[in-house]
Parts: sequence; structure tokens; C-alpha cells
Amino acid sequence: MTQRRVLAVIPARGGSKGVPAKNLAPVGGVPLVVRAVRECLAARLVTEVVVSTDDEAIARAAREAGAEAVRRPAELSGDHATSEAAVLHALDRHETLHGARMDAVLLVQCTSPFLLASDVDGVASAVVEDGADSALTVAPFHGFVWRDGGSAEAGEDTAYGVNHDRGFRPRRQDRPEDFLETGAAYAMDTAGFRAHHHRFFGRTELVRTDPARVLEIDDPHELARARALAAHFDAGRPGALPTREDVDAVVLDFDGTQTDDRVHIDSEGRELVSVHRGDGLGVAALRRSGLALLILSTEQNPVVAARARKLKIPVLHGIDRKDLALKQWCEEQGVAPERVLYAGNDANDLACFGLVGWPVAVANAHEAVRGAARAVTTVPGGSGAVREIAGWLLGQDLAATGTTAAGTRP
Repeated sequence: MTQRRVLAVIPARGGSKGVPAKNLAPVGGVPLVVRAVRECLAARLVTEVVVSTDDEAIARAAREAGAEAVRRPAELSGDHATSEAAVLHALDRHETLHGARMDAVLLVQCTSPFLLASDVDGVASAVVEDGADSALTVAPFHGFVWRDGGSAEAGEDTAYGVNHDRGFRPRRQDRPEDFLETGAAYAMDTAGFRAHHHRFFGRTELVRTDPARVLEIDDPHELARARALAAHFDAGRPGALPTREDVDAVVLDFDGTQTDDRVHIDSEGRELVSVHRGDGLGVAALRRSGLALLILSTEQNPVVAARARKLKIPVLHGIDRKDLALKQWCEEQGVAPERVLYAGNDANDLACFGLVGWPVAVANAHEAVRGAARAVTTVPGGSGAVREIAGWLLGQDLAATGTTAAGTRP
């Protein structure tokens, strides 16, 4: 049987009032639009993926991720333009360009960061395999919905139940099951979609998804939540952790990454920091593997240089603009930034995170840093985090507990 042709369209405008450049915002170190493209490409039933955008940076990210980019005209890029109009435009352009008719078209929202390929396949299967006209992802919902209404001055009730009678509160198991539209993925029979110009028509099938993963990003608070959850939801998935095949260089922050970010001061005013011997073993293994290595630190301190000598790797310290120093170092080493793993813990590492392919945060990193990371260690900085990273890359058991050694900061 000939495979049905299924086009996934991901609308991704450049403008956003709630979160500037929202569709390029990284969650788990990966831009939202790229996360959506990857799940669509991984879906069994999707044959083609298109990102509809008015923004060149989004178009470039989409193409680099493996999708086709369709430039959306200005009349379909404003705040009042519908998603359906963008999907119809992308569908027409794609069919004209490739001279082939699509059997089904999907609307996939990149603002749902924890969408899975199985969700995409679920709605596609409902249409192309089960004969539904349209389908959408939903999550079981058991909450009581209220609406504010009426006028207190007029003696009217100011709140009332939408899906319940407030005078009768049945137990959860005694209420009919409701479903919450997740906003993540929709599928439509192409002919029906062209006729109705709307995503819901004919027989609509509900495709259940995991309620824990339901999150739509429309404001900074939701983006912060997504970044906090990314390490949990992305853990264990293919590609969630880097391997030696993904990386040509490892760049390490010092304070807070190789130390616990604390400073001990003795009676003579000398500062002491602690490092983890296990990290030294990890760095030695990385060095033997042939990876380019560097310590990059904002602080100008003899202890940083001393630690670099001990580890036998180069160091750049006393650096105000770490991102510029990192970019220059990559050029000098002939290393592509997307092949670099950078490990850090605080806000001054974020600019470097934006340059590299593998931004990694230690477990006790600042919340914003963990959210921008593509991977997060399970142990804090100064407690063997570098050793853990070496284990990811080299596939070796480097997790044995090490001891700590003190360094002196004059």
C-alpha cells in the first residue's frame, strides 16, 4: 500500500508580545521551534515538515534542524492572523513546489515544548489510518471550572460553575470525564480542511496525551516553568546526553563548576577553594580521548592557573566577555561552536551557552542557567560534575566517588 503523504506545519512567527523571540527561546538548550521540528521528523507517519515563519532567524533554525521553511506574507503575520490561514498558505506553497497532493495536514505548535513524536503520530493516525476527519491532542481533566459573572452591586451572583452545579459537588469518580485541549498537535484531512478552513470538522477524534507534559508557553512564567521541567522530561530520551560523536571540545567554567562556589578565608585573609579529585580523573580521561579542552574563567586568580597546570589543560582567566573569548578560541582551534560542550553554573555563562551546541549546567546552577542548558548533571559543581560529564562523553564508568583537595587563592 502506498504511504499516505502527511505534511506537518509548524507556525512560528518572529514577533511575540508575551515573550520576545519566543519561538527561538531555548528550553533544555534547544530552541522551541527546533524541538517541534525534531519530534515531527521522528514521527512515523509524517512525510514532510514545514515551518511557516516571517523571520529569517527562525527559518534558518528550521532548515538546520531538517525542516523546510516557508516565508509567510505580512498579511498572515499579524496578531489577528489565524493559525489555519498560515497552515493553508504553507500547504498550498508546499504542494505547488513539490507537485504532490497531501493526504493529511498537521498543525503542530512549538509553544508546547514537551510534545512527543508519539503525540504527532497519534493525531496523524486518527486521520490517515482510522478515518477521522480531524483530531487533536487532549489530556484528561477533572477540575471544576468557574466563571466570574454578574454584578455584585445589582445583587447578582458574581461567580458560577461552568461544568458543575456549585450546590452539588460529586466525587471525581462520579463525574463524567472531561478533556483539556492541549494546544500541541492537530490533524486534518486535507480536502476537508480546504473546504472548511478550520481545524475541527466532520468526525473529530480525541487523542489522549500525558497530562504532566501539558504546557503552553505564552508568558515568561510559563517559559521559566518549561525550563525548570526540561531536565526531568528530557532525561533518558535519545540525544538527551552528548556522546563523543557529538563533541570535539569541552570548555569548563571554574568557580561553581569545578568548585562548590564557596570561598574559605583563613586568618591571614587568604582565600581557599575546594575541588574534586574525581573531576581530575574525568579531565584526564577527556584529555586522553583527544578532545580539545579549556578552562574559561571570569576570575583572575593564581588558583585557577594552578588547577589548569595540575590538569594539564590550557586556561583563559580574567575574562570579562567569556563569549568573545570562547568564539576566538574556537576559531584558533578550528572547532565548530556547535561541536563544543560548555559547562557552567551562573548568569555569566549564558552568553557562552548561546554559542555552543551542548550547553551543560551543573545540578546546583542558577535556575536560568539550568533552563538554558541542553543537559544538567545529577551532582553539583565541586562534587564530581566534570567527572559525570566525562562519563557521558566517553561511555565509561567514571562515577566512583572521589575525594576533595583544597586549592589556595592568595
